[in-house]
Amino acid sequence: MEMNDEKLTYSAPALEKGLDILELLANAGHPMGTRQIAEELGRSKNEIFRMVHVLLGRGYIQRDESGDGLMLSNKLFGLGMQTARARDLVSTAAPIVERFAEQVHQAAHLVVAHRGETVIIAAASGGADMNFSLKLGYRRPLADAHSGLVLMAFQPQTVRDRMIAECLTLMREPPDPTTLGAELDEVRRQGAIIHESRDIVGVTDIVCPIVTKDGRAVACVTVAAVSRRSTPPNFEAILARLKLACDEIATELAG
Repeated sequence: MEMNDEKLTYSAPALEKGLDILELLANAGHPMGTRQIAEELGRSKNEIFRMVHVLLGRGYIQRDESGDGLMLSNKLFGLGMQTARARDLVSTAAPIVERFAEQVHQAAHLVVAHRGETVIIAAASGGADMNFSLKLGYRRPLADAHSGLVLMAFQPQTVRDRMIAECLTLMREPPDPTTLGAELDEVRRQGAIIHESRDIVGVTDIVCPIVTKDGRAVACVTVAAVSRRSTPPNFEAILARLKLACDEIATELAG
């Protein structure tokens, strides 16, 4: 049988329906009901219901807190984190982050960017009797998190622009892109962030990027520094240690 240069195409309708649902939920950035999904995809509610049931059972999607809407779970991200590169990042960085957290007696988080959001992929408590720690998989739009600002600041312009566009679609009140760009330029000039938490009174975020030789931030480490009346933390001293830890991680990754 002769073969021509045309690319062969194959059809897998069930798989295509499942992928359509996952891609729709990923792009929407908010929970959607089964009827709405069916309307958006131009399919019947019954065929979408069957596919949703399978995706729920396999853990790729989940219901929101109200129970009415459907949204992506962290499973796809978790699968991505099983790649060799992602495993190398966690296995290399986690012991260094753990040691650093013990030194400063504060919780520290290893954070990456994924589809317009920050995602915590490792955390260390710091051994203190009280700290502020976020759970693994915690997400937040890049532009709405100090870690996200650092991750975007240390990227080539084309990558930064894409990350900005992705995160702004996830925010109810997105910032002005021009103003955000200027803020990122300042973050890059400063090299790190020390700033009061956007949400929690008494917590100060200290964020430093893990930068590769080409100048890109592959991740960042964020300290949620809790302030106590008896022993107020020295933020600059913590940042100095954090920079050393991030440099060590970058060196280990390059080796």
